[in-house]
Amino acid sequence: MADMESFREAVTAWAAGGPGDPARESAARLPVRAVVLLEGPSDAAAVGALAASRGRDLAAEGVCVLPMGGAMSVGRFARLLGPLGLGLRLTGLCDEAERGYYARALDRAGAARGRFFVCAADLEDELIRALGVARVRELVRAEGDLRALETFLRQPAQRGRTAQQQLRRFLGTKKGRKIRYGRVLVEALDPDSTPAPLDGLLTSL
Repeated sequence: MADMESFREAVTAWAAGGPGDPARESAARLPVRAVVLLEGPSDAAAVGALAASRGRDLAAEGVCVLPMGGAMSVGRFARLLGPLGLGLRLTGLCDEAERGYYARALDRAGAARGRFFVCAADLEDELIRALGVARVRELVRAEGDLRALETFLRQPAQRGRTAQQQLRRFLGTKKGRKIRYGRVLVEALDPDSTPAPLDGLLTSL
């Protein structure tokens, strides 16, 4: 939805030091009721793909899926959007290493704790475990990336890593690849194999 994209852009500009009025006006006009705080666009692609697979249009429901450009930005976005700012409901998805950032940010913003969902390592790791290594390799082949994967696996740095660790590293080796596979891997999931953090996030909205 174009209007939700405008709100997302206005919030991002506000968080970068711009004026807040465009975001306030856009939030009231839509209206926006909740914001999903995500580290980056690959997470947003996965959330969007899962919502679509379940017949949901989050933008139409008043939910803004917001990639922040890094987990350490969560405090700034939570302050602007949460109870002390626009008064929107906040939730999110983060890696285990980022749990502390999210917990402190939501606490300082006056938001309820425990409203975010944590991946054991990261979302790519969750998706690879849910699908299995063999299925992910099939998807890599279908996407035309098998030769690139095989070249990557011959690198000395990959020796000693598990197949799952190697695939996870591979997805981050080229700009845009994590975003594309965020969608591809989610679309390949069986309904009952969705990783718990991703399922919990969508169910909570």
